[in-house]
Amino acid sequence: MSKYNLLWKHIKKNGGQSFKLSFDEIRNIAGVAIDHSFLNCKKELLEYGYEVKKISLKDKTVLFQKIY
Repeated sequence: MSKYNLLWKHIKKNGGQSFKLSFDEIRNIAGVAIDHSFLNCKKELLEYGYEVKKISLKDKTVLFQKIY
């Protein structure tokens, strides 16, 4: 079980085709701040039908996209 499971479930339930979440929004949803482990855990999101398309450190956002 990943510390980001709450985030993955939220994305599957509420996500559109493509959308962004800020690092703060991710922290509020997941209950933990985004950190380096996110890079390793993001592959888990594929099981929920989504992928991480882009991580912007400048804007502090993550772009998610539904897998077709």
